Amino acid sequence: MPTYETLPRFTADLDRLTPEQRRRFRQAVTAFVHDLRAGGRFRAGLRIKRVQRATGIYELTWSMGTGPAGRATWEYGPALHPGVPHVIWRRIGTHDILAGP
Repeated sequence: MPTYETLPRFTADLDRLTPEQRRRFRQAVTAFVHDLRAGGRFRAGLRIKRVQRATGIYELTWSMGTGPAGRATWEYGPALHPGVPHVIWRRIGTHDILAGP
């Protein structure tokens, strides 16, 4: 099972999401974790890509229903257990979070 941590900014962003937006994020994370366990080749539907001009930071995109797509930025941190990916969640919200990923 991959390990993770959240930065304070991520937690503050998460608190501002609606319950439905948080539910959709949890669905995306379920698929994200499954893909990490399977070797880290992410399915196309997660739309994982590197954030431009932010070395080592990635974004995950998913549908938040009506309105703009949801995005979360993350990076790999040092493994807490050998061979197990460690994810640091940085920001969550809409496209606006990419101004300070």
